[in-house]
Amino acid sequence: MTAAAWILTTRAGSRVEHQRLQTLEDAIAALERRVGELQSAASREEVRFMSRRIEPVRQVAARLEIAGPGSRGHSVRGGVDLRGDGSVEAFTGRVRRALVVRRAGESAPDALARALAT
Repeated sequence: MTAAAWILTTRAGSRVEHQRLQTLEDAIAALERRVGELQSAASREEVRFMSRRIEPVRQVAARLEIAGPGSRGHSVRGGVDLRGDGSVEAFTGRVRRALVVRRAGESAPDALARALAT
C-alpha cells in the first residue's frame, strides 16, 4: 500500500485535525463531509471591537485546507473557509490566498477541486 499523498487539515476553534487520503477526489469528498458536519455550529454573532463591527460573514468559523503533490515537485494547497453566517468560500494558496470564483451551480468544494486539478 502506498503512503497517502493528500492531507486534509481542519481548524475549528482551537481544534486541529489531520486526515491523510489517497487521492484529490478522496480529499474533496472528506472536505465536503466535514463542512457539512461543522456547518450547524458555524453560526456567529456580530463582534464589536472598539469602534469596529465584524459581521458574521467576515468571521471564519472553520478553515479546511488540502495539501498534496503537484507538478515539478511543488505542492498544491487550497481549502475552504466556513464563515460565521454559514457560507463557504474556496481559496488556493496558503500564505497568499486567492479566492476561487465559483461557476454557475458550483459548490465551494467543487470550485476548489477544479482549481486544484488544473
